[in-house]
Amino acid sequence: MNSSHFIHKFRHSSNREDMANEEEEESPTELNTINSSGGFLIVSPDKLSLKYTGAGQHGHDVGVVQANKPAPFKRHAYYFEMYVKDAGVKGRAAIGFTTDNFKTGRHPGWELNTCGYHGEDGLIYLGKRQGEAFGPAYTTGDTVGAGINYDSQEFFFTVNGTLVGTVSKYIKGPLFPTVAVHSRNEEVSVNFGLEKFAFDFKGYEVSERNKQQIAIKKTSIPPNMNYRLVKNYLLHFGYEETFQAFNLATKSTVPPIYFAQEDGVEVQDTAYALNERKILRQLIGKGEIDAALAKLRDCYPQLVQDDKSEVCFLLRCQKFIELVRIGALEEAVKYGRVELAKFIGLNVFQDIVEDCFALLVYERPQESNVGYFLEASQREVVADAVNAAVLSTNPKHKDRLYSHLETLLRQLMACCLEQRLLNDGQGESLSLNRLLKNNNCKRIKKID
Repeated sequence: MNSSHFIHKFRHSSNREDMANEEEEESPTELNTINSSGGFLIVSPDKLSLKYTGAGQHGHDVGVVQANKPAPFKRHAYYFEMYVKDAGVKGRAAIGFTTDNFKTGRHPGWELNTCGYHGEDGLIYLGKRQGEAFGPAYTTGDTVGAGINYDSQEFFFTVNGTLVGTVSKYIKGPLFPTVAVHSRNEEVSVNFGLEKFAFDFKGYEVSERNKQQIAIKKTSIPPNMNYRLVKNYLLHFGYEETFQAFNLATKSTVPPIYFAQEDGVEVQDTAYALNERKILRQLIGKGEIDAALAKLRDCYPQLVQDDKSEVCFLLRCQKFIELVRIGALEEAVKYGRVELAKFIGLNVFQDIVEDCFALLVYERPQESNVGYFLEASQREVVADAVNAAVLSTNPKHKDRLYSHLETLLRQLMACCLEQRLLNDGQGESLSLNRLLKNNNCKRIKKID
């Protein structure tokens, strides 16, 4: 059995925070006074307001300023606002998004790969000089907002806290929030989120996510599929008592589920070696690694015949960790010199061995950067690896590494990754931890 999947999980299975989460992106905080049409405007010292000082007679003397950073894109949506302090003589303020190679001196939306909503006429400009009917004109005292919905791949705009409309986000790559003035004495200020928005942006995000959930709930699912997935999951991982309790609880409320045939293909026997797998999981869950090894030698000697196999490695590491957990440091050192030393020099194991030994250095190892080794999640990874190894001895189904539910989730992750690739890596990454937490919070609110 190829256990590299579990080696990777053992290396990264910390419960503190999902280690797959992407780093926090920087967001725009002020206007960029370097990349601006400085000859036609004055930017305030706080870099959040600008005033037009030109004559406003030509299309190339627009006062334009981009934000100091592009809009962050590893999220569901981004939004900022502009307040019109003074519409000036002709009220030609504009708000939108532009790329990093945007030539200042032109309104956002007039140039290729830019988008702008203009106050003078309420038109939307999408990379060409001719605008399209979109929303109301805006003037002195109005607050206008511009946002990007990365999920739907749309720009959206607001006026005085009300959503005006959306247009397709046809521009690729990082986009900079951009504001422009083009009328004598015209003055605007921007809000990148440091102050409360006039538009309920958080409510908008919740509403958009709810639309996704409604669409998902409309998806047709075969009868009993949820129960079937749960039963397969419990059997696959050897949770016999939970399976029996679940089966009993659903017998009177759920029609019978037939596993005999599915599209002419025999369904896998997930109850294979259920009792042995259950006992092994219980032993590892209690930290009784020697007893688990003894059980494997008795029932499945082929799995521990190679003393340098992945399964043996994980069990040896866990034994070392259990000794550190109870404070038996001298015994842990002796055990490490004999058992873990066998894996030194093997590249796939080297970093984990070093991190295990690092536990000995700290007075309070649970608080160290390798403290996650002492969490219960590590025992679960080892138990899962041993469970998969036992399942691999089934002559009918040797390569059954994942339960049906896991396979479904892996397919979901693959689809989401593919969708993000099609959107140039933009949008919120799928986090199962975040999804489960959000669903649990919703259930708790309903109960309250």
